[in-house]
This record gives sequence, structure tokens and C-alpha cells, in this order.
Amino acid sequence: MKRIDKVNYYLDIAETCLKRATCIRRVWGAVIVKNDEIISTGYNGAPRGRKNCTDLGYCTREKFNIPRGERYELCRSVHAEQNAIISASRKDIIGSSLYMVGIDSTTGKYVQNAMPCAMCKRVIINSGIEKIYIRDTKTKYREVLVSEFIENDESLDGILGY
Repeated sequence: MKRIDKVNYYLDIAETCLKRATCIRRVWGAVIVKNDEIISTGYNGAPRGRKNCTDLGYCTREKFNIPRGERYELCRSVHAEQNAIISASRKDIIGSSLYMVGIDSTTGKYVQNAMPCAMCKRVIINSGIEKIYIRDTKTKYREVLVSEFIENDESLDGILGY
């Protein structure tokens, strides 16, 4: 058996985390790693105690045909990366890497050209995470430096979506 590389190892763990997600539209899993140690994990779902979209049987954003990357204030879910950040201490996250995997619930395929939403980018910047690895296929991924979110601030241009 061929040994997988470390990035795909952590992305596989993030992909396992997304199996707990409760979004009808897209399911996400996230893992925060520092010094080759898992700090925390997360998946997208409604805040504790509130009904999930899977319980309600609908997604508000889907119901109103809201395009990908827009109007996340209408989303019931706390995003996977936010849940992973909430579950860890900032002092442990500073300088870490975030591994993310998203799957479209309808097609079962990886979310293409995935990036954290604008709200998550702000949380990621303030958390101290340094790099993000995002899965594109079962073995291919992209590496994104969080410093790029600061240098290329699309919120100044009013760009929606991703």
C-alpha cells in the first residue's frame, strides 16, 4: 500500500468530519493542525440547540436561489472552519494550518474553486491561522496563505461570491 502525503492525510480527516455536517446544500469538514498535531475539528451545522436544515428539510439559501458565496447571513449553519476555530484556544491556533473539504450534497462531488466565505475569512485572519489547504480532488489540493486575504481585500471592491 502506498503511503499518502501529510496534506492528504489531514484532508482525509477533514473529509471524515464533513460526514457529521447537517447542511442540505454543501457539507464541509475542517481540521486545524499545528506542529503535526490536530488542534481541533469542525463541520457545518446549526448552532447547538437549534434545528438543522436536515431537521427542517430545507435550506433557506437554496429556497431563495441565493448564489454560492452570497448572503451567508441567511445560512442557518456555523461554518466548519468557524466551528474548528471556536473549539480551540487562539494561542494554540497561531501559526497553524487549516485543512478544508467541501462536498456538494446534490452531486456528491467536491466543491470546485472552494474558498472560505467573506465572514470566515475575517475569522480566519483574526484566529492567527497561517495557511489553508483546500481539497479539489481526492488527491489534489490548493494551498492558500491567509496573508493573501489581507493583501487582496475583496470587500473593498464589493466583490460577491467566490
